[in-house]
Amino acid sequence: MTQLPINVITLAISLAFSAGAMAQGISKNDYRAGKDAIAAEYKAAKAGCASLSGNRSDICIAEARGAEKVAMADLEASYKPSPKTRYQARAVKADADLVVAKERCDDMAGNAKDVCVKEATAAAISAKADAKAQMKTSEANTSAREKTADARNEANDKAAIARKDANAEKLDAQYSVAKEKCDVYADSARDYCLERAKARFGAS
Repeated sequence: MTQLPINVITLAISLAFSAGAMAQGISKNDYRAGKDAIAAEYKAAKAGCASLSGNRSDICIAEARGAEKVAMADLEASYKPSPKTRYQARAVKADADLVVAKERCDDMAGNAKDVCVKEATAAAISAKADAKAQMKTSEANTSAREKTADARNEANDKAAIARKDANAEKLDAQYSVAKEKCDVYADSARDYCLERAKARFGAS
């Protein structure tokens, strides 16, 4: 596993996630400095991949690009803090993790690779579903604080629906993984495996 040097990125955005910055946003100068630091770190990380070959190189480059995208999304969320930008930061991280995970799956073959990809995809779907539920809950709560008791009850209902939707998305993703794992079997054994997966995840 390639370990990226992310000290510069960490330093660049450390201010971003202080309590005050999350509420108020960082200054334009800090934002620009953060972008420059992230660009420099990405360039250095990518250069560090040059000595690698094959899939190790692909993984290294994917990690470097992913780290850059995540750092930029975090920086954007700290510059313009809102439920939406915080959701986008979490979604970008989920996507970046998925790209790296898929590259790692390339070291495998056959059903093991297929399962690896399905599990990576399920993890990304779960992360994004949780992030979306959190965003909707945060937006509903913010709106409710400005309104009546009825509005607060409505916000609670919306939050519950958001969590229910997130759980449904995660179950679908997990069911997809379970079905993929059944492909190692044949005939009645595969059918039995699929039936168990369907029963476990309540699929129709």
